Parts: sequence; C-alpha cells; structure tokens
Amino acid sequence: MPSQELLTRVRELRERGRTPKEIARALGLPPSEVAPLIREIAASRPREEKEDALISCLVSRGWAAGLTVKGHRDWPGVTDSDGSGMASVLIARQRRGKVYVCSYLIDTWCLGAKDAIPPTSTDRHPLPEIIEMTFRSYGGKPLTAPLDLAQQLVFGAVEYARGLGFKPHPDYRKCDGYLGDWDGACDITFGRDGQPTYIGGPYDDTARILRTIRKNPSIRTGY
Repeated sequence: MPSQELLTRVRELRERGRTPKEIARALGLPPSEVAPLIREIAASRPREEKEDALISCLVSRGWAAGLTVKGHRDWPGVTDSDGSGMASVLIARQRRGKVYVCSYLIDTWCLGAKDAIPPTSTDRHPLPEIIEMTFRSYGGKPLTAPLDLAQQLVFGAVEYARGLGFKPHPDYRKCDGYLGDWDGACDITFGRDGQPTYIGGPYDDTARILRTIRKNPSIRTGY
C-alpha cells in the first residue's frame, strides 16, 4: 500500500504535466511502480472531473511513416510508409451538453508537440468543418483511431522530444484531460527509422531548435 505522501507527490507531478517516466525518475522509482499509482489517482477523482464522453478520435494518414510499432496490427494506418514525420490528432468530447474539440500537431521524428489547439466549442464551427480544416493538408480523410493509439502518438512523442531537449508547445497543457490518463506504456519507437531527425518547417523557431541540436549530436537534419 503506497503512502499518502507518495500519492500526493505523484498527483502533484502529474498535474504539472509530467509523464509517467519523468515522475518515476523524479521519485527514484521504476516506471512499473508509478503506473498503478497514476491509475489509482485517476480512479479516485470526483465523477465530475473525469473525462467526458468521447465523440471522435482521429489521426492523420501517414502518421506511422518512419516509425516502428510493436504489435497493434489492428491500428489504422500502422503499415503506411508515406509521410513526412508530421501527424495531427483530433479529439472531440461531450462536455456539459456541448461538444468540445482539441487537436495536436505532432513531429514524430524530433520535436514532439509542435502545436496544440486548446478545446473549443463547436458552437462556432460544425465538427465536420473543424475536422476538414485540421486534416486538409494530409491528402485524404483522417483515420478513426482507438484512444490508445492517440495517447501513445501524442504522449509518447512529447516524451521522446523532451529526451532530446525539446519542450512541447505552450498550448499543449491547455488540452489536459482530453486524451485521458496515460500509464506510460508505449509501443511506438519514434524518430525516423529510430534516429532523431529534424526537418525544418516554415513556422519553426529555427535559432532555438539549432541551439538544441548543437547540444545533441545524435539529431540529424534534413533527409
């Protein structure tokens, strides 16, 4: 039985957006001991604070390009090889009688969460219109995905990028709760063919990124 002090510490770190592996490192515990504590904390939350009904969970085509996925042959798009290392994830949930949508732009090869759109009500734009705007650049309709794929793709990429020295976009925290609680298990190997690879984008803070890359010679640039 874990002590109340340990549970409180895990809860505090989780509320700060720390991943299960980061919590384990901070507390000097193996990840296998931290995961059940996170699940216990999630289960103990008041009913009104728990995640709301999931309406839609979508990922862009080509999300798996350059990645290695262990198992999960049932995941949509897992065998696709065409892609640029970029993926989008959209989550829609029913909350207090309304539908709210948030989305993430993920660099699976290097930077993690490059952008995030905080939850917005569909009162302003119908859900199909928001979906079309989110995925229009991917050349095809998005894929309906199980929540564990979306969790591993987003949370796993963020953790991978943090290990390289890159923090997620500031708005990433504003989407807390929409993907649900993650226990830290990840069957995706990030990086292009397992190697961190940075491909420059038009809106990147290139100077900041290059400073980080110079400190980490394992990161390749370009193709």
